[in-house]
Amino acid sequence: MTTSSPSASAPAGLFTIGIGSGGTRASRIAAGHGARVAAAEEYRVGGTCVIRGCVPKKMLVYGAHFAEDLEDALSFGWSVEGKSFDWVKLRDHVQSDITRLEGLYTQTLENHDVTVFKERARITGEHEITLESGRTVTAAHILIATGARPHVPMCEGSEHIITSNEAFHLDEVPRRVLILGGGYIANEFAGIFNQFGGKVTLANRSDTILRSYDEALRDRLLQISLTKGIEFLFNTRFEYIRRRDDGALDVKLDGHDERVFDVVMAATGRIANTEGLGLEEVGVELGERGEVKVDEYSKTNVDHIYAVGDVTDRVQLTPVAIREGHAFADTVFGKNGPVKVDHSCIPSAVFSHPPIAAVGMTEGEARNTLGNVKVYQADFRPMKHVVAGRSERGLYKMVVDAANDRVVGLHMIGPESPEIMQMAAVAVKAGLTKADFDATMAIHPTMAEELVLFK
Repeated sequence: MTTSSPSASAPAGLFTIGIGSGGTRASRIAAGHGARVAAAEEYRVGGTCVIRGCVPKKMLVYGAHFAEDLEDALSFGWSVEGKSFDWVKLRDHVQSDITRLEGLYTQTLENHDVTVFKERARITGEHEITLESGRTVTAAHILIATGARPHVPMCEGSEHIITSNEAFHLDEVPRRVLILGGGYIANEFAGIFNQFGGKVTLANRSDTILRSYDEALRDRLLQISLTKGIEFLFNTRFEYIRRRDDGALDVKLDGHDERVFDVVMAATGRIANTEGLGLEEVGVELGERGEVKVDEYSKTNVDHIYAVGDVTDRVQLTPVAIREGHAFADTVFGKNGPVKVDHSCIPSAVFSHPPIAAVGMTEGEARNTLGNVKVYQADFRPMKHVVAGRSERGLYKMVVDAANDRVVGLHMIGPESPEIMQMAAVAVKAGLTKADFDATMAIHPTMAEELVLFK
């Protein structure tokens, strides 16, 4: 990698555009293989997950859980007096930790001799990148790892809509909040704002939430969310949003009367960040949604340009971006041949209240794909809820291929489901059978023991 004029001698090394989870891993591993590496980030090192996604969101989820934990504590003999919640204190504490993590990401790159440019970069020629400052850089390989951004639906007044990006920086918990969307971000923030005392309405253009998850889990979360006071409006879209003089918002949804909200948030999917990168000018093929099209080794149709993570719109999950970045670096700069990522059987979680976790096929997918399947369910009230007097029930579901007894799907909703699922996913990925689960001794009393006690 060289920094010079476009007519510089033969370029070598890697230039990464976007320093999120995938770009960081790719740059670090490539440098470890001996490549000369530089990377550019126009916002903050760490990307969506660290700066304005998974990490700060999970911190808010932890904070939100204390609302019910403090209530439940009374049933366990604790006396909690004078409890109150300070949103600004939590918000600022979270942002302080995000700054700490950003420093660690930057330090990791610098420790691996990766040159970091904190400015926007654009591909301006073959093997050539021009930085916002005007500096020209050449590199043998270019990696696009610019991630994705929230989609904002267009309507009258759409400029008043916030996204998850801005939700982390609000001055106060909105008293009345409308969230448009039915995916994991919508349901997670619905749970967060609800537990912090806001009146939450979730509006969705279809009649289904979390459509990629098993129907039984979707229905259970909907029932529990309604019980917690979250309102759902289905099959609707924005007609207009108008700001009042007092700052409140008059909102008209299709099929509903005009209503007043303090905050309107869109959680309607994410769009690949490919604008202004010069990709079309150098011939990189993009998909219908603007995503970078790549092969199984993350290579574009331009031989020296690659892309990993959300910008490819394959699977928009941080661990996937990290794995793709690592595989790219091993393939291009390693010595053991090409490495590709297996995008099948990827576990995932929704940090709703309560959380959902899943791996493998849903019951519907299994029936459509395999035909004959066996389904096992455990519908139970967690011991903690029994003592606390809560009626909220957990649901675990196992989907088995009847032809060979192989477990092809696990689906869970209940406390700590994502933590339990991480290890259970190993068994599903490894192709273990229902008999293997049955032969494993239970740890009692736990919620996880339900996975080896299905009948």
